[in-house]
Amino acid sequence: MRSTVVILSIIVLASCSENKPKTENNLSSSLIGTWQLISETKIEKDDTTFTPSSKDKRMIKIINDTHFAFLNHDLRKGADSLKVFVAGGGTYTLKDNHYTEHLEYCNYREWENNNFDFNISVVNDTLTQQGTEKVEGLGVDRIIIEKYVRTKE
Repeated sequence: MRSTVVILSIIVLASCSENKPKTENNLSSSLIGTWQLISETKIEKDDTTFTPSSKDKRMIKIINDTHFAFLNHDLRKGADSLKVFVAGGGTYTLKDNHYTEHLEYCNYREWENNNFDFNISVVNDTLTQQGTEKVEGLGVDRIIIEKYVRTKE
């Protein structure tokens, strides 16, 4: 009788831990890490621009429990006309799959103190975020879709 109770207890406990639905905590923990941009789509009015990753440029996004940061630069060390360096970061909030970045720091200062709202998903090692970039003072109002892959480094 005692062994039957032990066996039933083990079965009940095991069944409780399997097939957990993806909750906010699961999405939050799977979001934490370093991500490399693999493609970006921008939709502005009637114009759509798709940009795949390039051997000439690299962008990463780093996300921890409360903050994010991004770094984007050319891989030719600024030696030609494709030179670029963009960096920024701040805090974020996450509720369900709604992710909002509050950009506190950016080398393009006119982007600072703006919020950017995205819907996100993490599937395996791919992060997709889709939302709107809107900065009224700059006339920026576009939909952006970014895909990242988790870095192994």
